[in-house]
Amino acid sequence: MTNRQLFLNHIGQTSDSPLCLEIVKAEGCKMWDVNGKEYIDLIGGISVCNVGHRHPKVIEAIKEQLDKYLHVMVNGELVLSPQTEYAKLLTDNLPASLNSVFFTASGTEATEGAMKLAKRFTGKTQIVAFKNSYHGSTQGSLSIMGDEYWRNAFRPLLPDVLHLNFNSFEDLELITEQTACVVAETIQAEAGVIVPQNNWLKSLRKKCDETGTLLVLDEIQCGFGRNGTLWAFEQFDIVPDILLLGKALGGGMPLGAFIADKNLMDCLTNSPVLGHINTFGGHPVCCAAGLAAMKILLEEKLIDSVKEKEQLFIALLSHPKIKIRSKGLMIAIEFENAEENRKIINALLNVSDNYKLSDNSPAIFTDWFLFAPQCLRIVPPLIISHEEIKQAGKKIMELVNSI
Repeated sequence: MTNRQLFLNHIGQTSDSPLCLEIVKAEGCKMWDVNGKEYIDLIGGISVCNVGHRHPKVIEAIKEQLDKYLHVMVNGELVLSPQTEYAKLLTDNLPASLNSVFFTASGTEATEGAMKLAKRFTGKTQIVAFKNSYHGSTQGSLSIMGDEYWRNAFRPLLPDVLHLNFNSFEDLELITEQTACVVAETIQAEAGVIVPQNNWLKSLRKKCDETGTLLVLDEIQCGFGRNGTLWAFEQFDIVPDILLLGKALGGGMPLGAFIADKNLMDCLTNSPVLGHINTFGGHPVCCAAGLAAMKILLEEKLIDSVKEKEQLFIALLSHPKIKIRSKGLMIAIEFENAEENRKIINALLNVSDNYKLSDNSPAIFTDWFLFAPQCLRIVPPLIISHEEIKQAGKKIMELVNSI
């Protein structure tokens, strides 16, 4: 059997039409498949590979940790230097009230932990989230996902969840003293890059303060410089009570975290004891990789070029047939409908019979957004070069002009 056949026969499928690209190598902003075909990666593992695929310093950190120890005990019981050093670097670069890190193995687990923490600390049960929001696919995270199409097949879900309209000042009045927490993406990603407008996040912060509600900001996709500052919430002059991280947190390895003030976090230690535990959260190798990646991000000042690269993409992709929404290197290119977008994506991969590219230069690897299937996703590694941006932009525009 070929690897493709083994994949289809023995790997749990997430759709009935997977891409089935057999990738054998990835480096920087490029990937190669089993046939030697080269791709410019505009997805970066969906905001995972901010410092690129297999950055040499990340690989070195992984190898060094492999020689020491792998998993030894559940998160929070033993003193493990990759965890403590990474937690210190994170909190050194966050507001003073975000000083305690609970590592998980993924972003959705960070969401689950934050919801438990909010309920435990406030003694309340209601959770408010927003339409077209995405916070993960486990049962609790699914309960606050902002789209009934994705939720309905898995009911019953968590009770006492209220979904409001993102960017609606009027809906903020529905947050009350009965609300344990509000969970919001700082920038709505899967909705197609929806940015908060007109001090809306400040109003949300104020309403949470007035009602004794914890504000949970999800920066699983938009953290670590993606939107042009280390944390997206810095651009809106607010600080959350709990911050959710994942994706780029692990430098290419699986890692998530929820971060809060220690006085808040400590309520998980009692009544009951072990109120929240995680076997592989803060895995030493993952923390070593993430620590190295964050040091690269800061020391090499990768964030400084994000807005310039955003503007280059926008300049190259300006066209009356499409709309562009962006915040840093999180960009949505909106086509007339999902079918048109799908044809463009397949053509960029050189797997389409509908549209053909005119040369044999690298294919372009991109995809769509969960709640905005008419939008093409651009969330490349932050190290993407100007030349790679120009190559990608040229190919996208060639296809747009052929529509």
